[in-house]
Amino acid sequence: MSPSRDDQLSPPERDALAGEYVLGLLDGAEYAAAEGRLDTDRDFAASVERWRRHFFALDATAMPVTPSAELWSGIESGIAGLAQPAARTAPTLPGAAGSSRFADWWSSLFIWRGAAFAGALATILLAVGLVGALDRAKRQPLMVAVLLTEGNAAAAVVNTFADGRVEMLPLQSIDVPAGKALEIWTLWDRAVGPRSVGLIDRARSTPLRLDNLPLGNGQLFEITLEPASGSPTGRPTGPIIAKGTTSQRL
Repeated sequence: MSPSRDDQLSPPERDALAGEYVLGLLDGAEYAAAEGRLDTDRDFAASVERWRRHFFALDATAMPVTPSAELWSGIESGIAGLAQPAARTAPTLPGAAGSSRFADWWSSLFIWRGAAFAGALATILLAVGLVGALDRAKRQPLMVAVLLTEGNAAAAVVNTFADGRVEMLPLQSIDVPAGKALEIWTLWDRAVGPRSVGLIDRARSTPLRLDNLPLGNGQLFEITLEPASGSPTGRPTGPIIAKGTTSQRL
């Protein structure tokens, strides 16, 4: 959707554009136009804020920034400096008295214990930071599918992870009549047809059971309204609540 036609956008189209802006799907002139619209269109700015609240779950998985090589080099140099012979940094003191003081400092167990403790502490902090970074990386979704209703409102997000986990996060409440349920489907090949990957009684976060099913970029996910026990045919039979395809996370 191009923001160059912002003045002609209907409220649903404007809301969809705001969602694309928050998700980072705009670039170049489209992104610049959306940025400019934030300052001139109160309704658009309010819609952007609503989208940001909707996508708080995605914000929590933001990719950590990798420290630059220069920063790591500086940290390593600082740690190495703690273990350098003190003679290289101590000022030259004239006379025997100075040499004696230097010898006392050099042989001070307290000084070396302090240096060793500082080095060990720095190592522990680095290890904790690396473990935390690895843990955050494991929680980063590799692909994301935003499931939109017929009116282009985001109803749910499907996240896929490197360890094979796939989960659906609802972004709005969905009316489920008595005796009905929400069934989640995926379609990667029209010749094979859609396969059910989840059945829930209401809109809630849920893991999806893909088992050995394929999973790739541009794969369709959709939610339909089915009987409480699931589709009787193994294929979608009820109305489509929302649908969307996976996109590679940048």
